[in-house]
Amino acid sequence: MGISERREREKERRRNDILDAAEKVFFSRGFNVATMDEIAEQAELSKGTLYLYFKSKEELYLGISQRAMQLLVDLFNSAVESQSTGVEKIRAIGEAYYRYSQEHSEYFSTIVHYELTQLAEMEENDLFLQCHRLGQQVMQPVAEAIRIGVADGSIRADLDPMKTAFLLQGLSNGVIQLIAREGEHIRQLELFNPEDLVEEFFALIFHALAPANEN
Repeated sequence: MGISERREREKERRRNDILDAAEKVFFSRGFNVATMDEIAEQAELSKGTLYLYFKSKEELYLGISQRAMQLLVDLFNSAVESQSTGVEKIRAIGEAYYRYSQEHSEYFSTIVHYELTQLAEMEENDLFLQCHRLGQQVMQPVAEAIRIGVADGSIRADLDPMKTAFLLQGLSNGVIQLIAREGEHIRQLELFNPEDLVEEFFALIFHALAPANEN
């Protein structure tokens, strides 16, 4: 290994260490309250060294968003591999998304916050552009599954794949956030098991996606 390659590896390791520290601080303190001083302390670095890698707290947030989106892209791509029909792929993606929201809840919240804020003042930032491209990659397997479903007859032929992918994302986010926000209240009132809403949601979605002769 050459000197330049060793330096690049060390730089990437240090960058990941900083992001690990930022995750701990952001997830425990909240983005608005957290400070660069706290992140530097958690990373056991000087604040000056921190700024060599990330110019601001917003850049650190984008770095974490990038991690969160890359994991989601990988999960979606893995979910569709073993499925054959388009509608089966959509279900696999939906199940993967719900698991992601439960097993990586902080990353899920990071993505939702990113989508809501978009940090417009950073549109020329390279990290912002990388997150934007990853956001597109998140939608691609969903849209592709719908295209496959239209072609194999498991999904209605009148649906626009990309528009439908965005609708499914928005509806899924709403249901997941509803369960997170109201789930314990629903459970305490003994109305029903809040997790049942996931299966009910899937049933509604697949009814809406199904060709007319299956409804």
